[in-house]
Amino acid sequence: MADRSHGCAIPEMGRPAGPPPFEATVTRRKEEQLQPTSPRLLDQANDAMHAGARALWEVQRPDGVFDHGAEGWTSVLATVGAVSALHCADPVRSADLVGKGVEWLCRTQAADGGWSTIPHMPTEAGPTAVAAATLQHLAPERAAETIRAARSWLEDFGGLEAISHREMAAVCRRFYARAGWLDPEDLPRLPLELAAFPRLFRELLDFRAPLVAAAALAQARTRAQGPVRRLLNRAGRPSALRLIRQIYEHEGMTGEFSEDPWAAGLTCEALARSGAAPDLVASTVEWLRSKANPDGSWNMMPLDLTWSVYAVEGLMEAGHTADPRLSLSRSLFHDRQQDRPFTAFGCPAGFWGWSSPHGWPAAVETAEITSALARMPGGREDEHVARGVQWLLAQQDGRGSWSLCVRNTRVDNCGPCPHTTAQALLALLNAGVPADGRVVRTALRWLLSSGCPDGSFDSVWYRSYTSGTSVVLEALVKAGAGGHPAALRAAEWLARTQRPDGSWSTGDGVAPGTVEETAWAVCALLAAGRGTDEEAVRRGVVWLLAQESDGRWPQAPVSEFIRGASRFPNGGLTNGLALRALAAFLDASGGRVV
Repeated sequence: MADRSHGCAIPEMGRPAGPPPFEATVTRRKEEQLQPTSPRLLDQANDAMHAGARALWEVQRPDGVFDHGAEGWTSVLATVGAVSALHCADPVRSADLVGKGVEWLCRTQAADGGWSTIPHMPTEAGPTAVAAATLQHLAPERAAETIRAARSWLEDFGGLEAISHREMAAVCRRFYARAGWLDPEDLPRLPLELAAFPRLFRELLDFRAPLVAAAALAQARTRAQGPVRRLLNRAGRPSALRLIRQIYEHEGMTGEFSEDPWAAGLTCEALARSGAAPDLVASTVEWLRSKANPDGSWNMMPLDLTWSVYAVEGLMEAGHTADPRLSLSRSLFHDRQQDRPFTAFGCPAGFWGWSSPHGWPAAVETAEITSALARMPGGREDEHVARGVQWLLAQQDGRGSWSLCVRNTRVDNCGPCPHTTAQALLALLNAGVPADGRVVRTALRWLLSSGCPDGSFDSVWYRSYTSGTSVVLEALVKAGAGGHPAALRAAEWLARTQRPDGSWSTGDGVAPGTVEETAWAVCALLAAGRGTDEEAVRRGVVWLLAQESDGRWPQAPVSEFIRGASRFPNGGLTNGLALRALAAFLDASGGRVV
């Protein structure tokens, strides 16, 4: 979890590379629009909701996916992972792709010298560090000035020591060693022998287990080892390879590793350096080559299910539950629920990932999709809902919380997570699990004990703390605990941290407001019984009325790819949440126009 030594401090993300996307488009509203539930405000909210719904329908594909990644989904981390792996594992045949990737990285450097996960977003330390080190390794003369500017930005940021995500900082150090900026012998030894204890290994590492296993295999081969360490490495090597192969085989032996060129690249390069699994390396090379864009970049992993579930929830709240087009998305969710256990992470069948029908398990998506399906007509009789509920029940931690995909892990950035736990709790309640049952009671006990002293709640997979506080507050109300002091403090924290312009951000009073966080807060305050005449609610709704000309809302990078080091925007999240907030406001005021 994030550092709470200063009252739940917000993780540092680096200096912005330019004006935030929303601030560049928002139009200030006049004060007379803030009159309590005025007919004018209701008309504007209805117009905005219907325009937003039309914009969402426009991006729905024939397969039911609400595709928000068709444009602008190129990724610095994906490109770094791909070119590094291809240079190591396929240097001759892929030299042209590597060269184009180098050129793309140089072209997309921000004016301040850094990079972000998705270009043209605020600069981040993780992408900047690995991009600079990769250029130093692959094109030190061609990119000399680019590298110099990046290292200057990193020095101002505080260096790798200032990266709050420990695993990302460790990856950056490995890239630095490859670039010659660190001595490889100074890198910490990766305990390969722990892989011989699969349950312990995955609980200690969560979904990073295969990446660490591959890196440990490479280190065991390339680093000088004494006799004791050689024995330890031999003990862990078969289990490490078995874990990686379990994922490879689950995904159909494509080498795609969660359809993510970053994860696939790290795994491929490490295995190539280790000399192990040449068939797996060859498959991953072919997959990476097939995913290269003409401009030299690689895309971030697709988020078909993540985009779509938030869009579906928003459209249902906006009155489209009976629209036949939603049946396409329901079929999508049915088809991509997984029928096989994910052995590498100890997960049973019945889960959803973020895109693929054979991808990695995710409690966040499983909870959201289960909840959305349960709220569709006949949802409580849907066998896919029942299987999602069973998966969530099986994955609840012994303490009552939920983590990303490995039960009972204590990894800082994978769970236990208040936001994820609240989403799981909402899914179970929407699916008909009794509020007075043991599972709900233990989840509530954990949630009520997990808040910060100031009333806020954390979130692992979305920017802290407005998202976590909002979703936890909704879950507490749904579970009948809306009058608990923790719920009352959460509502007060949200009201207190609203920005002067009516928006919400992280709660620190500095970061600019976002559509996503404003919508989360408005929904939570309304769920908690704050009326539509309350100033905080009305001001939040007025701020949300500023849409783009096509009816969409501007996206902000509030989704965590690597917590505190790499964020990305999610258009399905943005537009779905905005629809939910406007619909909730109109329903509470009795002013919805169909």
